[in-house]
Amino acid sequence: MRRLFPVTDQTVTTDSGGPPPGAPGEGGGEGGGAAPDREWSLDELADAYAYPEPGSGEPGPWLRANMVSTLDGAAQHDGRSQPISTATDMRIFGTLRGLADVVVVGAETVRLEGYRPARARAEFAARREAAGQGPAPAVAVVTASLDLDFSLPLFTSPLVPTLILTGAAAAPDRVAAAEKAGARVVIAGDGMGVEPDRAVRALAELGHTRLLTEGGPRLLGQFVAAGVLDELCLTVSPMLAVGDAQRIAGGPSVAVPRRFALVSLLEEEGFLFSRYRRP
Repeated sequence: MRRLFPVTDQTVTTDSGGPPPGAPGEGGGEGGGAAPDREWSLDELADAYAYPEPGSGEPGPWLRANMVSTLDGAAQHDGRSQPISTATDMRIFGTLRGLADVVVVGAETVRLEGYRPARARAEFAARREAAGQGPAPAVAVVTASLDLDFSLPLFTSPLVPTLILTGAAAAPDRVAAAEKAGARVVIAGDGMGVEPDRAVRALAELGHTRLLTEGGPRLLGQFVAAGVLDELCLTVSPMLAVGDAQRIAGGPSVAVPRRFALVSLLEEEGFLFSRYRRP
């Protein structure tokens, strides 16, 4: 993996406009703009993707999204993201989970991707303990209908109780079934559905301020439209999928496109691992 941005060193150009032979940046030499391609440790990835520190000027909870997209904009192939991912993408996926207090996910993604509870990983234990976090992030499922299989491991054997984010008008029998399965039901809307800003606030009130959403596209679109998304970690896969797969964010368009700023860009074997933040 190589860091492409931010660029801290400039290459020297010749009259032809390119770097001279053997110049820094041509072969990844010392002082060059292109870092050597190598596998990063989990500690290096955790440092690169760290949440803003308290007191850094970013008040309140921080909502980060992690998604993958092909070159032609497909967020899945045959309904799942795994076919367009890569081993390094999954290392980053695991790192982002290792840093988060809670993973927020839509009910449809839970059903399609076969979601399981987050697990404790020894590689992040010291870092999580120092941050005052539990051994693993909770999973928070956003659902209006609570149409979920409560016999799945996500509900029967999580290390941290799974949260259900729903509206005040949710069916009482489904709420009771969720609670009987061991899930904690959190009301984040006055009607049937969940209001994105209230979901963020409700999780923060439970002590979850480092938020990570892994989609799906409809849920991410709701967070974007509500203006509560702080950061997008997007893997661009060097693949073309064609078909009618969803984009990373779906739903009605916003009145004015949201502008985010590039924070970092990593590359490995043609995959680009980008990180954008709201200005």
